[in-house]
Amino acid sequence: MRSRIVRLAVTAAAAALVLFGVPLALGLQQYATADERSSLQRLAEFGALSVQEDMSHDLDPTELPAGPDDTSVALYDEDGDLVLGAGPPVGDGPVDRVLRGGLVSGPPDQLVVAAPVSDTHDVVGVVRVASPAGTVTAMLLPIWSGMLGLAALILAAVWLFARGLARRLSRPMETLAAEATRLGDGDFAVRPEPTGIPEVDLVGTALAGTGRRLDELLARERAFSAEASHQLRTPLAGLRLRLESTLDRPDRLTRATVEDGLASIDRLERTIDELLTLARERRGRSAPVDLVRLLAEAEAEWRDRLARAGCVFTTRRPHDLPDPAAGAAAVRQIVGVLLDNAAQHGAGAVSLVAREAGPSAVALDVTDEGGGVPESALAGNGSGMGVALARRLAESEGGRLTIRRSPSVVTLLLPVAEQATDGH
Repeated sequence: MRSRIVRLAVTAAAAALVLFGVPLALGLQQYATADERSSLQRLAEFGALSVQEDMSHDLDPTELPAGPDDTSVALYDEDGDLVLGAGPPVGDGPVDRVLRGGLVSGPPDQLVVAAPVSDTHDVVGVVRVASPAGTVTAMLLPIWSGMLGLAALILAAVWLFARGLARRLSRPMETLAAEATRLGDGDFAVRPEPTGIPEVDLVGTALAGTGRRLDELLARERAFSAEASHQLRTPLAGLRLRLESTLDRPDRLTRATVEDGLASIDRLERTIDELLTLARERRGRSAPVDLVRLLAEAEAEWRDRLARAGCVFTTRRPHDLPDPAAGAAAVRQIVGVLLDNAAQHGAGAVSLVAREAGPSAVALDVTDEGGGVPESALAGNGSGMGVALARRLAESEGGRLTIRRSPSVVTLLLPVAEQATDGH
């Protein structure tokens, strides 16, 4: 990246210098040539004036004005023959054209000027002034050399500036690349420092945001894995106890025992499927909960299990209660966590009651006569891992979980769909 920036900057500067310097050099050459021609013309006119009186009286002039060392001045008569000075023996094209009338310059590639010498009405002679073609070039060489030197200094300055700029631009990008490598290696604490370059800082902010989101996602996945394992432990432990009991007393193996074991396996498979569904990223919700079916399934699954724990289980729901706008898998898991918590830590009568909780919410109360669930269980502290999972699932469905003690009441509040609210 650095070499490309330097190369691009130097190339752009060189192109700008060429586009500016070449026309400037050509313009200087044209200006110097025109200035030299103007000087020669003034010298020719001065020479014509100095010999005019002699030529008008048919006298041969004896002296012409002197020009620079490399300039030749010559006088020609009206027939085009050399009379005085340094020049061709016979007048060339510029001399002939002047004799035919008027002041003219030589061809563009020559520095030759001719001025007429006239009396009252007639041209009686011509003064020719010539300068070597290399005079202008020799005069411009120091200027052109200075321009080339200045261009070289400018290119050197641009090269140095481009190197500094390349370092300034590439260093943040190299830092971002290193931070991206750290992120790819699993270090989500990437926080690139501001560089003062808006575009680079925007990329750094996006990279830091990605790291935070990945860190939060990984933390949620770890927490969910721990809580899900807690959910799976309870049915596995119950199934293991029944199998060990049957192994110790084979005579107790009855069809009802086998059916109860198969039912436990079915519940375990359903729990696994629901946990996988809940853990998978989804854009929409699962199938909405049906409270009638939910309470019937809870009663069929938990009545005997709670009875073995010494608890009496009942369910209740008003017939006109609307169904909440929540996924059936999530609500089933929440209810399962709360009833399992009542079976392990509760006492006495256990009830699952669905009721209206205002115009836009439905409440599911799990009540028992035990000591209640501590508030710390909602955060996953102590032995309340399952309650923390229930809280997470409730929040993901737009609801919330509340706890009240003496007697123990855990309430799941869920929103009601707008259509159900309007119809109700």
